[in-house]
Amino acid sequence: MSATRRPPKRDAELSGKPMLRKKLVEVFADVEKGFVDQRNRSDDIMDNWDLFYCKLTDHQFYNGNSQIFMPYVRDAVNARKTRFTNQIFPRSGRYVDVTTTDGEIPHAEMALIENYVRKTKLRTEIMPALVKNGDVEGQYSVYVGWEEVTRHHTRRETVADQEGLPELGEHTEYETSAEKIGRPTVEVLHDGDLLILPATVDNIEEAIEGGGSVTILRRWSKGRIRKAIADGDIVKEDGEALIKAMSKKGQGDTRDVPKDMAEAAGIKGGGSHALVYETWTRLKVEGTERLCRAYYGGEKQILGCKLCPYWCDRVPVITAPVDKIAGVIKGRAPVADVATLQILANDTINEGADTSHFSAMPIVMTDPNKNPRVGSMVLGLAAVWETSPQDTQFAQFPELWRTATERAEAIKGQIFQTLGVNTSMVPQGASKRKQNQAEIANEQQVDILTTADAVTVIEEGILTPLIQRFAEYDHQFRDEDITIRVYGELGVRAQMQDVEPIQLNNRWEFKWFGVEAARNAAQMQQQIAGINVLKGIPPDQYPGYKLNLAPVMEQMTESLFGPRLAPLIFVKEVPFSLDPEMENTMLEHGHVVK
Repeated sequence: MSATRRPPKRDAELSGKPMLRKKLVEVFADVEKGFVDQRNRSDDIMDNWDLFYCKLTDHQFYNGNSQIFMPYVRDAVNARKTRFTNQIFPRSGRYVDVTTTDGEIPHAEMALIENYVRKTKLRTEIMPALVKNGDVEGQYSVYVGWEEVTRHHTRRETVADQEGLPELGEHTEYETSAEKIGRPTVEVLHDGDLLILPATVDNIEEAIEGGGSVTILRRWSKGRIRKAIADGDIVKEDGEALIKAMSKKGQGDTRDVPKDMAEAAGIKGGGSHALVYETWTRLKVEGTERLCRAYYGGEKQILGCKLCPYWCDRVPVITAPVDKIAGVIKGRAPVADVATLQILANDTINEGADTSHFSAMPIVMTDPNKNPRVGSMVLGLAAVWETSPQDTQFAQFPELWRTATERAEAIKGQIFQTLGVNTSMVPQGASKRKQNQAEIANEQQVDILTTADAVTVIEEGILTPLIQRFAEYDHQFRDEDITIRVYGELGVRAQMQDVEPIQLNNRWEFKWFGVEAARNAAQMQQQIAGINVLKGIPPDQYPGYKLNLAPVMEQMTESLFGPRLAPLIFVKEVPFSLDPEMENTMLEHGHVVK
């Protein structure tokens, strides 16, 4: 009887197996060809970034003295970024909803995911960059990982006296301990650095299951390569060979997107780096198709290959198109639809700026036969011209810059209409015509509906899978309890609670709730009107039921004032005190306990 073959470990190096190495060479050949095939798309995206960063290029038709760039596309993209981010992250601070099998609300687990949202700076760093990438590149893409940082903390330890009470003052000691702090990481990916093969799929899972691959183009410095060697991601010999060859390697056919972004921000240089392909694909390992992560350094140089390091066995890339096209995983950039209009606006305003110099100076018309002293006619203060007034006249050059400004404003209106930007989304963007209350309300309602439709793509395509990935990584990497702030019930909304490692896919399903919370806030007026109707119905009209407005008032108060101020305004009168052990835990973490 043959023994059962044990599956390979996730940290086992697989690049040394001849059959796998041969398959990887074929996969990476397709990857290199794939990046060449999408080079035109990458070049178009870089042109879109030039429009966003207000850079005049050779696409302009007019070549005059003025070099003015009207930032219409930049204003529109920034307006969409601000509106979408605020819609996704409501003021209440509650972003996560959980569907449970037992019907109970797991406040601790919800607070854990929201804690990771804050730790990854999803509101301030990730989402604004992601929204801009979507408008300029046509694709929302993030890479979700996990990092651990070792910190050596120094704590003050209080010595107890003979009666067991802590003594203060000189009886103190210092204790230094090492602590590993882990948290998820979110990286916004540029579309030019992401390749999905085949491109004619609807999602990443379909591409992987169909024998395709997902590749992220990395630019590693020497220090980053050494870290990858230390972490065991790449083979030491191959990594050291890559470091030696870095000075000899060129950039190849791939645009350096981060370098272009840094130059747009005013940062020059950047040092040498190596192009490394991080590819996720299915390979046959020990007779079974498994998801693997492989690194490729070019010229058939395979740096390393291992099984997927995540227990959820999913590719850490989450991507969604801004405007879905059937049968294609990537979408078209909204900025591409207004690129020619932006170029026309620049040409128009530059032509007007050049003519404005002529309209600022008068034109003197005189007859040289009747005025032989033309050379003495100097424009100056108290000048005396020796000529007949009837033979000399003044004329004004037409003020063409005024019509140029009007034409540019018309182009701006079309750009804003194409990108779905209205005057309420732009600072100081009030309409010249005074609007009545009905028109303002109608514009706000249209703005809410269009914004909600746009951010739903981000919510369902990026944020909901993202927080689910947070839960999966927490289940794998966190072994100890973590103390975080929890918004619970019983009137005590802010309390500290230890959250044990969660049970993934057994009890809870996480969903992003920020967009829905913003929609509920927009319906506040209808809710108030509904409450007034319910209060006016006599109790004998609904026998067997009673009217309880407390949940509605609680939800409305929290949506209006947030989870911190709402418990102080709408308080549930229930005698409640914290457990002594909970108070000790809060004191140990430096929190004030009443």
